Amino acid sequence: MTPAEMEARIVRYGDLVPCKTAFIDAHTPGSDQKENFTIIGGGVSESPDQHVHIKDTPGFNIGAAGQPPKCRNSLHSHRTAEVFFVLKGRWRFFWGRWGKAGEVTLEEGDIFNIPTGIFRGFENIGTDYGMIMAILGGDDAGGGVLWAPQVIEDAKDHGLVLGENGKLYDSKKGQKLPDGVGPMPLLADDVLARMPEPTTGEVVPRYVARYWDMMALSDRAPAPVIGPDAMLVDKPGFDVDFISHTTPVEEQAMDSHHVLMPMRGHWRLDYDGGSVVLNPGDTCAVPPGLRHSVTPSMSGEASMFRVRSNDDPAGPTWVG
Repeated sequence: MTPAEMEARIVRYGDLVPCKTAFIDAHTPGSDQKENFTIIGGGVSESPDQHVHIKDTPGFNIGAAGQPPKCRNSLHSHRTAEVFFVLKGRWRFFWGRWGKAGEVTLEEGDIFNIPTGIFRGFENIGTDYGMIMAILGGDDAGGGVLWAPQVIEDAKDHGLVLGENGKLYDSKKGQKLPDGVGPMPLLADDVLARMPEPTTGEVVPRYVARYWDMMALSDRAPAPVIGPDAMLVDKPGFDVDFISHTTPVEEQAMDSHHVLMPMRGHWRLDYDGGSVVLNPGDTCAVPPGLRHSVTPSMSGEASMFRVRSNDDPAGPTWVG
């Protein structure tokens, strides 16, 4: 692989293109300052304005959310896995029909494999602009977002309507639903009644891994974070490993797609054809069969997440 070909497979943090109108709550006060990023794959954005950095998917999607302090993402659900790790800031995640079933606070480097099939939301509770990186199961990320009914109702008061085709229409811009396209129907009461309401005690021990625990477990080999025999035993359609500056990672060629996502420090990626440095917030898609190795490019703390494709289905993840 040539250096130019490899660079085309890297999305730099500083090159990320945000979309501020990605979802139905884009005009709703309290959520109207959030930014959505689609890094690998189309993700679940509802806006034609969304920029997609790398369109080809390796069996999962990679995205990100950036928000200033006190900005929140409204309650929604997915049909496939949704995994977040905190790149910058301090975040509160909450879940349930009204967002009151449970909650957890995540610090930088913590990872949360949010159970599929429950409403979830999150907000930046730090003092600066924050960023969380996301992994979504499946090539098409489950076909979209399921919103809590009150989110759709609130959005109408601020000019946004979601069509049954999954696209947003902004009445403030003179847009309206096309002929033959109705509004997205609200979830029926019987569907809402079947959605689980797990408590904090049920969710956190099984679905949250803390940064310093992963650092401790990665001293001799990559620490399995999500997957069979991992810290968070699950089959969301991909595996997640954690690599730190003390992890010996030998040169290898994997038979699956995988994505490198540095958390802290600078990493040198040596591959058959060249060498490149990856920085925190960068995303690098390594193709199957490419011989490569990763090592910290300088002394000090360094860590990264490695996401690998597998043959598992893309969800669900919640087992009550």
